[in-house]
Amino acid sequence: MERPLTRNIRPGAEPLDLDGTRRAGGYQALEKAVRTMTPSEVTAVVKAANLRGRGGAGFPAGVKWELVPMGPDARRPKALVANADEMEPGTFKDRLLLEGDPHQLLEGVILAAYAIQAEVAWIFLRWEYQLARRRLQQAIAEAREAGYVGDVLGSGFRLDLRLHVSAGRYMCGEETALLNALEGKRAVPRAKPPFPQVSGLWGRPTVVNNVETLCCVPHIVDKGAEWFRKLGRGPDAGTKLYGASGKVRRPGLWELPMGTTLREVLEEHAGGMREGLRFRGALPGGASTDFLVEEHLDVPLDFESVQKAGSRLGTGTMIVLDDRTCPVGVLENLERFFARESCGWCTPCREGLPWVHEVLRALEEGRGQAGDVDLLAHHARMLGPGITFCALAPGAAAPLGSALGHFREDFEEHVKQRGCPWRRD
Repeated sequence: MERPLTRNIRPGAEPLDLDGTRRAGGYQALEKAVRTMTPSEVTAVVKAANLRGRGGAGFPAGVKWELVPMGPDARRPKALVANADEMEPGTFKDRLLLEGDPHQLLEGVILAAYAIQAEVAWIFLRWEYQLARRRLQQAIAEAREAGYVGDVLGSGFRLDLRLHVSAGRYMCGEETALLNALEGKRAVPRAKPPFPQVSGLWGRPTVVNNVETLCCVPHIVDKGAEWFRKLGRGPDAGTKLYGASGKVRRPGLWELPMGTTLREVLEEHAGGMREGLRFRGALPGGASTDFLVEEHLDVPLDFESVQKAGSRLGTGTMIVLDDRTCPVGVLENLERFFARESCGWCTPCREGLPWVHEVLRALEEGRGQAGDVDLLAHHARMLGPGITFCALAPGAAAPLGSALGHFREDFEEHVKQRGCPWRRD
């Protein structure tokens, strides 16, 4: 099968330099676009390809670009932002692309900026990704020297490309919080509307796309929408970087067709569970998704199928739970992270998540009381969608609520046995 996103990535090796990238087909889509296509035609082919956002929400990229005001009366300067602040627990897909093929991202950024006629593009990078920072800086310098940045290929389309290394907050996964951080403010989400495509960075029209989403764009422009659609196995187009972490034989990342089943990722690519362990469940798209269990192993990992199964595809990088790991301990660890990463803007998130973590910690330490499990279930409901200002608290409630649904007996055993039974094994 074709693996366009990872075709130039050689594990453990330095990424291709600009000359190597061009020999492998890099930047030919950009040449095609600025020489033979209008900005609206680039947007149209991305929309026709049904490229959905790979950052977790799955919003169609072409539709997002169409919302940007065009024409001589549009507010300027416009901006394109690549969200490389990858902080979802269990997720490391963008890191592979950033470190392994930075020129692929740059070409996608420049093409997206051309489509919306942005004068400036930012790559908003997670602080901890220092190797990615060095490789991006080198790639940007090479691209600027070759004429891909500035007056792009002498076409008259001018683009300033900048790398911003963030202070690092999970909240920056929310696009408007990212924009606030880029402006030097607290990473607090904004009220919508207005949406960033109309009023974003410093009040100007702005598009924010995930790294993996942007890396798909050169291949779509180069080979066409129909080619990209045919790469998927179901309603969703293209390939996807799927990952697995936890006690599997071969943790890692694999570029596979959209719609690959959970079973195939787990058993064929991750090698199944380690010897002596049994699969119990998985968070299919990072920490902020609901558990899928054994009955869901044959669910295709696409947006609609995973949603029908009661979870979200999210980032497509699963965290696997085995039968020798305490689910309460897993939740205590995750909810501590979410509580610390709350921006503190709204009361249910600011106050509710620390309470959730404290109850889980009490269960683990033998201080649990009758009624604690029901209290956790109440919090999971009260932190759900539509109650808080952004999606952080509902994301934190997803693994909690689903764990209570699938593994409630484990929580109750912590109360009965006055502590974690796994710690006594």
